Parts: sequence; structure tokens; C-alpha cells
Amino acid sequence: MIVDLHNHSIKSDDGRAKVENYCQWISKRGLEVDGFVLTEHRQFDGDSDYRPLEDAHGLRILKGAEVETDYGHVLVFGVNEDLLQAFDFTRLDLPLELVIRESERCGAIAVPCHPGRATVGMCAHYEARGAVDGVRVIETYNGGSRGGENEDAIALAERYGYSGIGGSDAHIVSHIGRCVTRFDREIRDEQDLVDALTDGKFEAISWI
Repeated sequence: MIVDLHNHSIKSDDGRAKVENYCQWISKRGLEVDGFVLTEHRQFDGDSDYRPLEDAHGLRILKGAEVETDYGHVLVFGVNEDLLQAFDFTRLDLPLELVIRESERCGAIAVPCHPGRATVGMCAHYEARGAVDGVRVIETYNGGSRGGENEDAIALAERYGYSGIGGSDAHIVSHIGRCVTRFDREIRDEQDLVDALTDGKFEAISWI
């Protein structure tokens, strides 16, 4: 199953795409994508019901979040009520160690994203401050990365033995499906996604 793990809708402050339009674009273009995850900035959208869109387009639409830490931005998959109480998703300076530890405690998983990006990526922070315990997976292919950023992320993963995922980081409709993750199993819900990412049986793919 192929899932795009990093996307933003109009729920994010800088997102310009409606979820319905993402679905229409995937169908119209015949993209090789079975589903996608909405990782809205500094929040978890627990209210929106996308099941009608899933049924209409034959896609799996899952939810996560993108939070901001002292080591850069981090995707969180498997968000639940316990995790929402564990730390403030709206903070701009969450300790990465806290996000990793509390995500694991609550049955979720934290994945640093676009590590090669200046300021909001993990590579520069590692160079300045050293590695952080508990990181297992990072985003090695990001659809919004530029000039060498994905290469830096891949090098970081190889150096520390991290697994890598792919996500488009789409903020507009035409950017979805640029980078994806292929799993060896069906991903039916957020729990399946957490289990698969924990098992490490997946492959990051870039189509750009």
C-alpha cells in the first residue's frame, strides 16, 4: 500500500488545498497513491469526518500532526486523547525528547520531518548539539525540499541507522503524491500506520 505521509489542508495556517480537491487530483491524474495523511501544523484535527470522501474516491485519509520542537519540525502519527494531554501541540519550542517519549508512551510515533531544511530541520541541530535518543524514523524524501536537503536527510539516516519515510509536504493540490511511502501491508487506520512504522517494513519513494 502506498501512502503519502505528510500533507496540509486549509486547516493549516499556510495550507491552500481542500481535502476534497486532493482526492479529485489523485483520481484525475491517476496517481499511484492509496491514501494520504493530513498533518496539520501545531494541531490535531479530531473533528473532521472524511469517510464520505474515502468512499467516493477509494482512498484512505488518515490524520496526524506536525509539531515544532527545539530540533525542528516533527510529524506525529497515532495522536490520541492521552497524547493531546501530554504536551501543548501549539508550542513552538517543544523539547524533541519530550515529544518522542510521550508519543511512545501513548502508543504513537514521532518522526522528524524535512531534516535537511535550514532552521526547521534536524540536521543543523544535530551538528550543533548532537543526536537525540529515541529517534527511529525520519522523513528522508520530502516533496517540498530543495537543493540537497533530501540528500542531507538520507545521509543523516544512514549515519544513525534511521528508517526513512516519504511525504509530499503538500500545501497546494498539485503537490500531493510527489513523495510517498510504500508499506508491505494494508494501512486501514492510524493504529495500522503506527504499527507499520514501528516495524520498519516500508520504503520511502520520490517521484520528483
